[in-house]
Amino acid sequence: MQNRESIDIIKSSGQKMKFSLDKLRDSLKHSGANHELVEDIVSKVYDELFDGITTNEIYNRAYALLKKNKSVFASKYKLKKAIYELGPTGFPFERFIAEILKYSGYNVKVGVTLTGSCVTHEIDVVADKKEKVTIIECKFHNEEGRNCNVKVPLYIHSRYNDVKDHWVTNKNNTKPLDLGWVVTNTRFTQDAITYGKCANLYLLSWDYPEKDGLKDRIDRLGLYPITVSSLLSKREKQFLLSRNVVLCRQLIKDKFYLDHLGISSVRKTKILEEIEQLCKS
Repeated sequence: MQNRESIDIIKSSGQKMKFSLDKLRDSLKHSGANHELVEDIVSKVYDELFDGITTNEIYNRAYALLKKNKSVFASKYKLKKAIYELGPTGFPFERFIAEILKYSGYNVKVGVTLTGSCVTHEIDVVADKKEKVTIIECKFHNEEGRNCNVKVPLYIHSRYNDVKDHWVTNKNNTKPLDLGWVVTNTRFTQDAITYGKCANLYLLSWDYPEKDGLKDRIDRLGLYPITVSSLLSKREKQFLLSRNVVLCRQLIKDKFYLDHLGISSVRKTKILEEIEQLCKS
């Protein structure tokens, strides 16, 4: 019998890599599933592997097995894909980042026009905390496998410097401008990270900084995007996003939107139970 851990699997970028049982197991543990369920799913997925299987096919099988057991496990497991579903435009992602910052103690504004020394700039998110102002640019990708290369922080750094040059000359700005941020839902290349450190830009991606990336912050704060729900349809999620409901926590407060969607009381109860469990986690 073939050792399946020597099997080549295909990433979303098209790159080949060796299958890792540990990575599959860790991602399932992250969903909150207990040891027995994790091992049962690992065993079933492992038996179905073949050379050239895509990471998406592996994900879909594991997701279906989790959802069959408990929808909240499936929701947590699909977090990364759920953030891609905030697209196709980047605006819901900008609002999502703003909400995460808000729950971290920042005062936030989305889509702010700031004057630079040379030109005006529309900034995705402006946040202030502890008497300092931070400007944040979001780079959203709605396709997996696309990373942010060094061109992104280079471009954003030049915009930040232009805003800062004007900021310090404006007497109305009583708070100093702090670091510029670059936030993406994917990953940064090593060159992008190196440039960010050198230029004193704060970079935030799916898994960077280590143990404090988007994934970690979302789990730590229980701030899951509405798109993680395994019970809401794509149409229903888009309706909620169009009403600026980007967090599961917001739907708990604005549950009347489910009535606008014509969702039955039985289904509404199940959806809210799933979302409340996510927020508590």
